[in-house]
Amino acid sequence: MRIAIFNQKGGVGKTTTALNLGAALQRSGQSPLLIDLDPQGHLSSIHGKSSPASEHSLFAFFQDLRTLRELEVPWEHIGQLIPAHQQLIKVDSIFGKGPAILNKLRHGLDTLDATYPQRPILIDCCPYIGVLALNAIFACELLIVPVSTDYLSLQAAEQISRTLQVLEPVLKRRVPRYYLLTRFDRRRRMSEDVRNKLRERYGDEVLDTTITENVAVAESPAFSQDVFRRNASSNGAQDYRNLLRELIARGHLPESATEKA
Repeated sequence: MRIAIFNQKGGVGKTTTALNLGAALQRSGQSPLLIDLDPQGHLSSIHGKSSPASEHSLFAFFQDLRTLRELEVPWEHIGQLIPAHQQLIKVDSIFGKGPAILNKLRHGLDTLDATYPQRPILIDCCPYIGVLALNAIFACELLIVPVSTDYLSLQAAEQISRTLQVLEPVLKRRVPRYYLLTRFDRRRRMSEDVRNKLRERYGDEVLDTTITENVAVAESPAFSQDVFRRNASSNGAQDYRNLLRELIARGHLPESATEKA
């Protein structure tokens, strides 16, 4: 299953969701591949190693015709990572927006799937529509749209819905998508308002799981950790366990073999 995590608004928890869903998968007995498709490289920085040279990053897949398999690096407690590099910002200007470049990641993942057919793949996208985000949308089997509980993020969700509608004739399919509420604070009326409005517009495409405001979730990246390593008993860790369980229950991920407490 290829899951892209995308919103055209920054600060809504895309990278946090990719990181912690990946960690939840690893703790359940699976070993996911995380792909950092954002030139800012936040996911790669959490990995904790020194920044790779561009020829050892995802940029080399686009520029130097290196295979995705060659670019994978191990990530303890997570699985594997294909890191980003700031040179990815040049992909739009170098390659344009023809079908070959827009389908490049999909074809690369098709080749990778032949070797690892059951491996979950999580793609952390950049917060704007361009060649990189379009590669993720063209390649994914499911799109998760994190929506922080504020009105600007709600507007961004509507913008994504319109963007996907425009893309459907090109894709010749409807991209399955779920909206995930993040930074949810039950003490704030606005959180419930945003959830209600989201459900009115998108119904069952809004996940039941919410990611609540939580110290462990917020501070773990500063320590190059996922939320489970930071505090496995925190509410934030439980939220990401629930997210994995819901995706399994909805049929988008295989049943977990084991699950660590």
